[in-house]
Amino acid sequence: MASDLIRMTGMVSGMDTESIIKAYTSKTESKLQKARNSKTLNTWTQDAWKDLNSKIYGFYSKTLSTTRFSSAFKKMKTTTSNSALTVTAGANAASGVQTAQIKSAAAAAYLTGSKVASTDGESLKGSDALSKLGITDETTLTLKKGDGSTRDITISGETTMNDFVKQLKDAGVNANFDETNQRLFISAKTTGKDNDFELIADNSGTAGLGALAKLGLATDKNIKAYAEANSLTESNVKTEFGISAAASKIDGSNAKLVLNGAEFESQTNTMTINGSTYTINHVPSDLNENISINTATDYDGVYDVVKNILKEYNSLMSEMSKLYNADSAKGYEPLTDEQKEAMSEKEVEEWEDKIKGSLLRNDENLSGVLQALSDATMGGFNVNGKTMYLSDFGISTQDYFTAEKNERNALHIDGDKDDEVSAGKEDKLKAMIASDPEAVTNFFQQLSAKMYDNLYSKMGTSSLSSIYKVYNDKQLASESTSWDTKILELEDRITAIEDKWYSRFAKMESKLALMQKNQTAVGGFFS
Repeated sequence: MASDLIRMTGMVSGMDTESIIKAYTSKTESKLQKARNSKTLNTWTQDAWKDLNSKIYGFYSKTLSTTRFSSAFKKMKTTTSNSALTVTAGANAASGVQTAQIKSAAAAAYLTGSKVASTDGESLKGSDALSKLGITDETTLTLKKGDGSTRDITISGETTMNDFVKQLKDAGVNANFDETNQRLFISAKTTGKDNDFELIADNSGTAGLGALAKLGLATDKNIKAYAEANSLTESNVKTEFGISAAASKIDGSNAKLVLNGAEFESQTNTMTINGSTYTINHVPSDLNENISINTATDYDGVYDVVKNILKEYNSLMSEMSKLYNADSAKGYEPLTDEQKEAMSEKEVEEWEDKIKGSLLRNDENLSGVLQALSDATMGGFNVNGKTMYLSDFGISTQDYFTAEKNERNALHIDGDKDDEVSAGKEDKLKAMIASDPEAVTNFFQQLSAKMYDNLYSKMGTSSLSSIYKVYNDKQLASESTSWDTKILELEDRITAIEDKWYSRFAKMESKLALMQKNQTAVGGFFS
């Protein structure tokens, strides 16, 4: 802790008290620097382990946790005879051929208004009131959806076009007024018959249909309904309301698919049937065309699952090996602030990286994880009454003396085009997947389960470590706290030493000053 004592230097004596006191505290200062270095190394070590443990746990909890079950290897591939239909096989899809017919595709409802005409002959803006279209009376229109729900929309001469558009949006449809083309565009938010819509006017008077006509939204259906309600012909209605062209309406519709004789209907063009996903891309010209659907084992998919397990295993083993076999950083200590100031940023970074890279060198916990994973790959597993090994699938490590030091645990698949070590060899794994995918699945799910169990044995909680930690995180945290305490103690000790000697030198300086004053006074008496 810093002292509040006013510290005086050797102003009278001429002594370099700062250097003298520094000598008295040098031994403790040295201990303090060592404690700070130890604290820094502890922090760096925790960071290094946290990063590595995250990768180990990720491999354990994601890849191994999934691939220890046979379902992870059940990969099916489906092809169709017509691009109008795409099928993605589900996990439980059965091999075989099916037949489908596309009867209709799901469509969204669209209403394209006819061009509006303002009373003054000028183009209408979104901010203009509807009175500019000749709408004066308050009128209620009804937006009715295909599912039977309704929403009233009330307008008047004071309502602006933007206000009307907002009410339409609030009612659950997309709407926009195109000022350039002077038309309203309204559409359903999603496909399907239930999401279809129509704007309905009260046919007991002229205000409703009149408003729709002036908004350019009167459809043939609106005109027919008004004509029937008022015993008029549709031609007479058009003439009465000045409708030269009705609004264009496309109804919302459902997708219909006949699969193996059974009909399925959906609001969208994608439907899930028995775990598989069927997507209608377009409707064929011939609605009675039989589209064949062929589902079979996806051999490449199974191969990719195995390859991914080994890829992640190799990456993790390589990183751990590099950390375990790292060069010694003997002679390197964390830099002090003064040392950093005398070096460039790059030099500081290189210095610290040298230390950080060696923190897990020859670490016992790291060795245990390496061994746990390696042991799992060297064992055999019973497959249909026969003990099989990785080598039976054309998978092995490189020759010990040929492989780089940190790549000796890496597993290579014979014939893997992405692996320069084994690319030129015969691909035994692919052949086995094609001939006996169940045997491949059985073996590799057991391999994953073994690695999973071996890693778990290294992740158990103890007095030194927490659950799912392969290192002594509790111990490192405790040591960090101890170093914090030690640093404070040493800082207080240095402060105490400095206060003690500054106090003594201050007293000495005061006495010397008094003696000097007395000598001056005596000298003046005899002069």
